[in-house]
Amino acid sequence: MSLIENRRPLPMADHVRGKRSAVTCQFKCANACVGPECNTSNNEHFRDIASAALSRRAVLGLGAAAAITLAVSSLRDVPVSAPAAAGQGAAALPGASFARGGSSGLPFTPIAPVDASVDAFTVPDGYAWRPVIRWGDPLFSSAPVFDIDAQTPEAQAAQFGYNCDYLDIIAEPNRRRGVLVCNHEYVNPTIMFPPSTDPAELRRRGDIYKAAQGMSVVELERRRAGEPWGYRVDGRRNRRITVETVFELTGPAAGSPLLKTAADAEGRWVRGTLGNCAGGTTPWGTVLSGEENFNGYFAWNASTPEQRRYQANATTSTSTGWETYDPRFNANDPGYVNEPNRFGWIVEIDPDDPRSTPVKHTAMGRFKHEGANVILAPDKRVVAYMGDDERNDYLYKYVSRNRMTASRRKNRQLLSDGDLYVARFRGDSPAGEIDGSGTLPADGAFDGTGEWIPLTRNGQSAVPGMSIDQVLVYTRLAADRVGATKMDRPEDVEPNPKTGKVYVALTNNSQRGGPTAPVDEANPLTGNRFGHVIELTETGGQAGTTFGWSILLVCGDPATFAPAYFAGFPRDQVSPISCPDNLAFDSAGDLWISTDGAPSTIGRNDGLFKVPLEGAERGRVQQFLAVPRDAETCGPVIRDEEGMVFVAVQHPGENGTFEAPTSLFPDYGSTAAGDVADAPRPSVVQVMRA
Repeated sequence: MSLIENRRPLPMADHVRGKRSAVTCQFKCANACVGPECNTSNNEHFRDIASAALSRRAVLGLGAAAAITLAVSSLRDVPVSAPAAAGQGAAALPGASFARGGSSGLPFTPIAPVDASVDAFTVPDGYAWRPVIRWGDPLFSSAPVFDIDAQTPEAQAAQFGYNCDYLDIIAEPNRRRGVLVCNHEYVNPTIMFPPSTDPAELRRRGDIYKAAQGMSVVELERRRAGEPWGYRVDGRRNRRITVETVFELTGPAAGSPLLKTAADAEGRWVRGTLGNCAGGTTPWGTVLSGEENFNGYFAWNASTPEQRRYQANATTSTSTGWETYDPRFNANDPGYVNEPNRFGWIVEIDPDDPRSTPVKHTAMGRFKHEGANVILAPDKRVVAYMGDDERNDYLYKYVSRNRMTASRRKNRQLLSDGDLYVARFRGDSPAGEIDGSGTLPADGAFDGTGEWIPLTRNGQSAVPGMSIDQVLVYTRLAADRVGATKMDRPEDVEPNPKTGKVYVALTNNSQRGGPTAPVDEANPLTGNRFGHVIELTETGGQAGTTFGWSILLVCGDPATFAPAYFAGFPRDQVSPISCPDNLAFDSAGDLWISTDGAPSTIGRNDGLFKVPLEGAERGRVQQFLAVPRDAETCGPVIRDEEGMVFVAVQHPGENGTFEAPTSLFPDYGSTAAGDVADAPRPSVVQVMRA
């Protein structure tokens, strides 16, 4: 099907109940939430155990942000005194004021929620913002300055990619040099290009889409610590990883017949990475990336139980059109029926070595990985927490067999050999008190205990009737068999580096309470539109197999949603929050939450929120920033010791078109060199104290 044919009316009903716009669902996850249920298993349930469009050619002065000048040829082109947008429209939330906790260096007055029709990047009074790098900014001097009307595959492969998601800023000890690592999850064809039905043009665009996805590694530099970063064109470590980059498979499933194709008889080498969502940075300095919604890139029959567990619908075409000219994306071809099995892994890259071969770790299981976040157990084994981002799927943990050492080379092997677990939750309240209304049970909390059920042990299957490669390639089916607890879309899962407690963002689940997923104490809301956050405490040590848990937040607007809960903090003193997605921590150990879905659920732009976890402020949700119209807040990085916060702004203006955009972020009418003033550009933004 051609790209223009893919612009059919989009299904809306479930999106209204859920978190995303129909555009996001089409291009990001191939309408997974409006299709049949992937998880139809009858595994043990918890309760049984106990504004108007803007003309593309009109340059509008919106007053929402000042013009920004970015480097397009050298760092010298980015004076640190360049103007930045500061706090316009950042009215204080009534009745709320920031109470500084621990050693946090980011005092702020929470902003008021921003209406979903507003196309502005909003920060608190006393703060300013500016992009670090935008879609299309060149990483190499061989690449042209970005021109939205003259895109080519070759240019895009040397420019910053589209739809940035996971983000980290890894500073060197002097804090004047560093590297930015960022995922590029997917593309929005309808705002990247005007409509076309020409087959040759659509194929050319398909190659641009391949180059626009994957990951970017970009060197950063600044004059002194605490000042804004600029990026370096031709930096030694600059690199683009795309849908054509070669990856090596590692771990027990590498070489399995389930991973072999006509192009790779060994089953050990994969071209490309897809759907790169969140991630994590390891203690040895590599970066992990989660391959999430990979299924939507393939035409496939979905005729077997194994296929249907990852792609409920048979598909004959995709939004990229790759299957029309690249046989590996036609999984209906017998030679490439296993190609989808080669995606859905945790990827590891070395940002310090642009010539290194990135890897995909089969030992960590295959599912729709939001990301993976690592913490060291007391015995120095590596523990990685992972969520499978689909309704009614599971929470996982990986524990390495070996221990971290001083050898970076040896540490690169830690994620290739270890045990994989899936979580089962138990509640401590009578089943009759968990009725789907969100009313707290008699003991005053949704809480209980849980266990980590092994899927693999010492490189062997721990699931009866499944081989090790079946467990790792069809991890969802293995988890079904052992009776894991179905969760409300587990996205980011982050261990707190201060306390070791683990926080799970459950973004929402409009199908909770249905026949395949009744409510339970860990997922207590029927038709959970706004999501919740679970706090998990390992009781057997970080590498142990038991845990305690409680719900920290039940999200929603407390003014209109009675079940909203904020760890017992007064409801009239918090910022409304909906659809938690990515998590981060500041130096004091406070939690920061970025959201994805507030416009379609509470009518507000998505944002970044701070939540203290201890003392009298525990549960006090405070909104720090809001992203522009139609955008999602991704990849928060908190450097409060420097008074700085970084976020990736994904899919701004996604509900517009090429000719009639709904956002002009981040250039907002600027005509400086390299700016595209009348089109939205996904960007990495730094926020600093003004």
